[in-house]
Amino acid sequence: MRSTQPKDLPGDGSAEAVRQYYDRFAEQEEHRLTKDIPGRVSFDIHRRFLARHIKPGWRVLEIGAGPGTFTVALADLGAQVVVADLSPVQLALNAQFVAAAGAEHAVERREVADIRDLSAYRGGDFDAVVAYGGPLSYAFEQEQRAMAELVRVVRLGGVVLASVMSLWGTWRARLPGATALELHHGTAVGDRVLSTGDLRHVPGMEHVCRMFTWAETVALVAGSGAQLIDGSASNWASLHDLDFLAGLETEPSRWQQFLDREATACAAEGARDGGTHILFAAVRGT
Repeated sequence: MRSTQPKDLPGDGSAEAVRQYYDRFAEQEEHRLTKDIPGRVSFDIHRRFLARHIKPGWRVLEIGAGPGTFTVALADLGAQVVVADLSPVQLALNAQFVAAAGAEHAVERREVADIRDLSAYRGGDFDAVVAYGGPLSYAFEQEQRAMAELVRVVRLGGVVLASVMSLWGTWRARLPGATALELHHGTAVGDRVLSTGDLRHVPGMEHVCRMFTWAETVALVAGSGAQLIDGSASNWASLHDLDFLAGLETEPSRWQQFLDREATACAAEGARDGGTHILFAAVRGT
């Protein structure tokens, strides 16, 4: 397992905090997309997004790969994957999970890497880069640098697929908790989070990240010189009425119909701020 992490990046030192958080989070990350209905729907939307844009035989860098949920999905699509993550613990879990799923044949190697500095990879090394689960949301003031790195390492015409944490969708999905935090810390804290998307403004918050709006995501891609070709929310109708959805999930044909309609809703431009994550696809031009 090779390390490509930068020794001395500028910034506030949050990379180490993120690494420690996901080292501690360990196996919980494996179950994040399976433990409840919003997670399972989010996985389905992310998987469909991969299937639209990844071709068999492509060489893919998966940055922020975590325990391997999407590594297996990439293997199922016929991709060859370089697996990278900031957390050594997550990389070890990735090896276990991917092997158990019978997908290790698709993994070229695993290594520790920071999304803000992919200088260990040559420009144009990959057909695609996948940065699912929000690694760009941990780059903070360096998100434009990180996005430029994702674009640099794909070939001309190559695709960057990523998801970032969604500001308004998260606020909608977590409204009771967000309201409780604001009552505890004051309205000014809530106002700062909603105006910046930055959870570092919440005192004592263990899991800090930067949440984006769809408009900010569009600007992030434009600033990298890539061309935005697709976008989606990770959830829409699946964030509420969970008791009803639990019953629907027991009926395979009706559940599949719901997932198809949910995917259509999430892709609508007016809904892209409405899920817990925002997905986008961008192509590297000349």
